[in-house]
Amino acid sequence: MTTTNQKVIPGLVWMLAALTALAPLSIDAYLPAFPLMAEDLHVSVHDIELTLSVFLGGFALGQLTGGPISDHWGRRAAIVCGLSIFSLGSIGIILSDSIGVLWGSRFLQALGGGISVVNSAAIVRDLYRGADSARAMSRIAAIMMVAPMLAPALGSLLLMVTGWRSIFILLQVYCLILLWVLWVHLPETRRHDPNRLPLTLAQRYREIILHKKAMGYLLSVAFGNGGMFAFITGSATVYLTYYSVSTAMYPLLFGANVLMILVCNQINARIVHIFGPQKILLTAQAAQVIIGIIALLCILLTPHPLSLLIPLIIMFMGLQGFVMSNGMSCTVEFFPHSAASATALTGAAGFTLGAFAGAAVGLLGDGTPLPMVSVMTGAVGLGLSTRYFLHRTP
Repeated sequence: MTTTNQKVIPGLVWMLAALTALAPLSIDAYLPAFPLMAEDLHVSVHDIELTLSVFLGGFALGQLTGGPISDHWGRRAAIVCGLSIFSLGSIGIILSDSIGVLWGSRFLQALGGGISVVNSAAIVRDLYRGADSARAMSRIAAIMMVAPMLAPALGSLLLMVTGWRSIFILLQVYCLILLWVLWVHLPETRRHDPNRLPLTLAQRYREIILHKKAMGYLLSVAFGNGGMFAFITGSATVYLTYYSVSTAMYPLLFGANVLMILVCNQINARIVHIFGPQKILLTAQAAQVIIGIIALLCILLTPHPLSLLIPLIIMFMGLQGFVMSNGMSCTVEFFPHSAASATALTGAAGFTLGAFAGAAVGLLGDGTPLPMVSVMTGAVGLGLSTRYFLHRTP
């Protein structure tokens, strides 16, 4: 059921997809520039790699802050505030001449990104319910998936033409265009109930955390993100070093996973009205666990299972297209007046578990694909079992 006719907001899905794409663009576009950034700032590549962890932490904090801001003052106010902070951080990065300034500016950029991006799912919750909500989120995710597919290639192209700062100039221009488009074309969608007393930040998050059904869905998405970030962290070492895949082939193998997520998002948009988001989410999670176990057996029982491992990982990652959209839809469904806060907590938990999963892959790393696949399988297994436990608990 729809509370606001989508025809009143032309291009809504495209606008929200562009807003959501801010995160993958900010993460993936500058990855090819790590060596040049380290050389230019006279630091180690590891110091530049830390900017990614700084971004993930700042983005999680931005979501936690932006959710209550959006629920209290409105979606437009939160988006304008967040994109303005993101713009300031981008300027700081462009002008940075030391690693300290780069870290600080990257954190500021991530903080603003988190505050603004958290509004996408909240706006969908304002306008749609149930299967309609899941379908809208699938369409947004499908469009948004173009960003991680193109971002590394775009970053590499800019590096060939000019320096690494041009990547962040592009992000700054993208942010300003996005700010103008959303300010002009996106109306306020927040549902305001004059009879409902305003909640503090702590009260909003307490309401969500104590809701066991919602937390079951929330953690499904968060642990799914953990499995995804485990692959992102370990894939380069596994493919390039262990299996000696060429540097030209690696982006294609990585992009195949993104393409499969895109395909699954499209399928989800077509079948969610038939089967419902809850049933699809359960089936996708169970399938991920089974695929992960099969991949582990392939690694343990066969000497060089690359031809088996690649399609298994592609299927595993593709199922995230079902988990993310349906899990998020089921989570925010319970909180019509705190949709942004629920989205924020889901996103922050996902980034946090993603950071832990990536760190686990690094700490357990032995040069083989075993740590990566183990963490991927363990993460989705925990998501499935945690949701089962929370939904069974009175």
